[in-house]
Amino acid sequence: MPRKRYASDEIIHKLREAEVLLSQGQTVQEAVRQLGIAEQTYYRWRKDYGGLDKSQAARLKELEREHLRLKQLVAELSLDKSILEEALSKK
Repeated sequence: MPRKRYASDEIIHKLREAEVLLSQGQTVQEAVRQLGIAEQTYYRWRKDYGGLDKSQAARLKELEREHLRLKQLVAELSLDKSILEEALSKK
């Protein structure tokens, strides 16, 4: 069975629904069953998206993409530097 991928705004919406269900006295197990997600997924989402609204979640995703791009750039430049240092040391 393929897993469903949720967008960040869908995750935030489900977390808000869970908060409502929990405030009505349901347990976490009952709330996540009603939302159709696993309990572990709920806790992971709550850790990652806990106090965010939709605009903050979009900004977070944008920053994560930028961070990944910069990490790849640093890795490429470090590799280039080590290749040049090795070439210079052979002379």
